[in-house]
Amino acid sequence: MSLTTLMFRSLVRLLISLVGEPVASITTLLYYSDLLPQNIILQRWVRHELLDQENYLFHFLINFLRCFW
Repeated sequence: MSLTTLMFRSLVRLLISLVGEPVASITTLLYYSDLLPQNIILQRWVRHELLDQENYLFHFLINFLRCFW
């Protein structure tokens, strides 16, 4: 599989999650980038299934937020 195919698939998955469930996606990004306070109520919005191996752009955004925010 080429790199373009992998990145396109990851982009589509990221956009679908951001459009379909924007609150859960943003909360998951903030939670895994350690920008969300540790709160039981906020942790209910976190979707752990977004962090599978093929969601490269989601992992990139998490690491970007960890480093530069």
